[in-house]
Amino acid sequence: MTRNKLLANFVLKPLSVAYGWVTGIRNLFFRWGILEEHSFDVPLIVVGNLAVGGTGKTPHTEMVVELMRHKYKVAVLSRGYKRSTKGFILASPQSTPGTIGDEPYQIYHKFSGTVPVAVCESRVKGVQELQRLLPDVNLIVLDDAFQHRYIKPTVSIVLTEFDRPAYEDHLLPYGRLRESYKSMSRADIVIVSKCPAEMKPLDIRLKTEKLKLRPYQSLYYSSFAYQRLKPVFPDMVSEENRELRLDWLNREDAILALAGIANPKPFIRWLKSFAPIVKSKSYPDHYNFQRKDLEVIKRLHSALPGNGRKFIVTTEKDAVRLANNPYFPPELKPYIFYQPISVKIVLGEETPINQVIESKIKKSVKKHYN
Repeated sequence: MTRNKLLANFVLKPLSVAYGWVTGIRNLFFRWGILEEHSFDVPLIVVGNLAVGGTGKTPHTEMVVELMRHKYKVAVLSRGYKRSTKGFILASPQSTPGTIGDEPYQIYHKFSGTVPVAVCESRVKGVQELQRLLPDVNLIVLDDAFQHRYIKPTVSIVLTEFDRPAYEDHLLPYGRLRESYKSMSRADIVIVSKCPAEMKPLDIRLKTEKLKLRPYQSLYYSSFAYQRLKPVFPDMVSEENRELRLDWLNREDAILALAGIANPKPFIRWLKSFAPIVKSKSYPDHYNFQRKDLEVIKRLHSALPGNGRKFIVTTEKDAVRLANNPYFPPELKPYIFYQPISVKIVLGEETPINQVIESKIKKSVKKHYN
């Protein structure tokens, strides 16, 4: 047995057991009413997961917003992870990834500011402030709030990755789960995310069986839809490269794949399916690029092999941080692009997911006023 395995078995496993007791008791306190869940007269949709990072919460939050914003006045509420500020902040044109967090900033700009986005450590206070400031909002989507039990959601949506399903994982710190897999029973909708283009019927059947969902839960499978590349600095891109497409690259062109996300493998695999020359550089999730990092990226871009064009392609989440980084090398600005993604439901219930959400909202509203 290796040293790392010994460490995991004799140190991390007992810590995971202790962590499980803590989260289990906390959930019991909410079930017994010792800790209070706050209800609101505005419907709340929670999008979250059991594992730390990497399931695609933000793109799925954007999908939910897109599905619902044509029937409701939707707002988004997030904690604003790794922002430099505190308290409640409503996103504005003056907001930056530093003041509201990279993911809320991405959502705000994804919808061109037409969907209100707010951040607050306390989801209860955040909902209260949104209701006070924007009384016409009649639906709030909460990003990454499944573990925030002080909010009583109208609809809970929980994600689990196709390649790393929650039922095969363990509690922190031995595994990646923030609470027991049994907690998935609180979800109204479960989405298996990041599904491959071709799924074998046997794999689908086995995953569906192992999830062991309850009769009241709806199950869907989703995948990422990769859209046309967009420049991180639109004003700096030449006319020739303004409509850059991966399928237009030739064998002499090279890409530096740049990612500061929890699981960059699908992103890098996607780029490699188009370009024969792809080098990659990965950083931790939500990484704040420093001047020295950008100097390294500059050298890696310059050292790309091949006799063709040399580009940097990054993720949508990284792009919002890089575009606002004062140290980004000006000479690289014409050559850096980001890969926009959206979510598509590829398999699931006969009833479309938006209709399931709307049905649960209508039942909740009817119950509230009866």
